[in-house]
Amino acid sequence: MYTKIYSDPDIYNLYVPLPDNPLKNLNCYIIKTDDRSLIIDTGFNRPECLEAMTEGLKELDIDPEKTDIYITHLHSDHTGLVSLFVNDKMRVYMPRIDHAYLEGAILGDQWTDFENYYMSEGFPPSEVTALRVTNPARSFAPSGYFDAIRLDDGDSLMVGKYEFKCISTPGHTPGHMCLYYEKDAIMFLGDHVLFDITPNICWWKDFDNSLATYLESLKKIRSFKMETVFPAHRTTSLNVYDRIDQLLEHHKARLQNTLDVIKANPGNHAYDIAGLMKWSMRGKNWAEFPMHQKWFAVGETIAHLDYLLDEGLIKKEEKDGIKYYYAL
Repeated sequence: MYTKIYSDPDIYNLYVPLPDNPLKNLNCYIIKTDDRSLIIDTGFNRPECLEAMTEGLKELDIDPEKTDIYITHLHSDHTGLVSLFVNDKMRVYMPRIDHAYLEGAILGDQWTDFENYYMSEGFPPSEVTALRVTNPARSFAPSGYFDAIRLDDGDSLMVGKYEFKCISTPGHTPGHMCLYYEKDAIMFLGDHVLFDITPNICWWKDFDNSLATYLESLKKIRSFKMETVFPAHRTTSLNVYDRIDQLLEHHKARLQNTLDVIKANPGNHAYDIAGLMKWSMRGKNWAEFPMHQKWFAVGETIAHLDYLLDEGLIKKEEKDGIKYYYAL
């Protein structure tokens, strides 16, 4: 199912379902020109996503030998199908930093690093083991490694006669990158700014204070002229600049919530702190959270703890390999 959403250049939104996932769908954007076309993000590596992509591209008469792929960031709902679509005449573009992380996840031991770190933050080993199968970020990842043209902030990308600019917006992932068509002030936002939900900000190895970085990236993107914006999930429900302000306020409130929980419950680890925080899970308590949602919630809690540590508002102590937090 696709919808034409812009002309000159011709831009289509291909609806890719994400079953059993709170994100609901991926907005796969396709820029179609007489010369070459560009697919922006792909969906999970699962049959429902593959069917939607295959049928949509066929209906749009997209020639796979005259088409390239742009990936905004490394998450599996954006990269999952790349290995299945790429051919020897197709270029895959991806942020340099995120492609390196993806390489580590597919060919290296990055997931082991994640598991060990989360267990040091109190995540139960039994749940970590179960998540090896149930975490969609892992179970619906690309089927194999794919090479890519690695992009840096400010790089240009031509789609036919149209020139797009790569805007580095790290935070949601270490190398997240938006795509900007300056002539008409069009911004493809990826997951940097979402409107009906908030982007998950979590811990990443070798990436200091992901939340502080994300907040700076929000301020950076706000400086661009944006008349039309295209987020990777759901719809645009309000003005993008107002939404950026909302996201900044959201994290300010969550930082305060995190600090209040630590003050009221000194000496807890991140897993227990997350269980005492406020989440929009429609009345479910922590014990009822789906396990993969606990993974994302704990990751976000760690990001807020790192921010508070850098601000000197809390301290952490380690005992028997587990980190515990106290207010200062």
